[in-house]
Amino acid sequence: MKISTKGRYALRLMLDIAEHSEGNTPVSIKDIAKRQEISDKYLEQIISVLNKAGYVRSTRGPQGGYLLKKKPEEYTVGMILRLTEGSLAPVACVEDDAEPCERMTGCATVRVWQEINDAVKAVVDNITLADLVQWQLEENQTNDYCI
Repeated sequence: MKISTKGRYALRLMLDIAEHSEGNTPVSIKDIAKRQEISDKYLEQIISVLNKAGYVRSTRGPQGGYLLKKKPEEYTVGMILRLTEGSLAPVACVEDDAEPCERMTGCATVRVWQEINDAVKAVVDNITLADLVQWQLEENQTNDYCI
């Protein structure tokens, strides 16, 4: 499984909003683009997907931008990646809504795919946006002391 730039940037975009929307101040796409070094045009495409899904809300006007609709601890990495990437399953036969495969019985490899799928879910569904904010804060503090 390989996460595309759309999925990676969506995660960075949500993290940036969570970090910089202090006191319910909307965060502009231009500011996020600068901080994240990502094209604002590409971020606009991604924010549209997040907005339609109800993950963010927009505020218009000169001080406008985006805010999270929920608290950072209510978003998981898995939610954001599935929205932008689709299924994270390594093969179709282990997707949550998969049609039963005629080769399922007697297929030794399905166990490998299921274990990979379970491992990915265990990671992405147990890390929240709040965790990422905390990790980013720790990373920033560590880097402040680097020479």
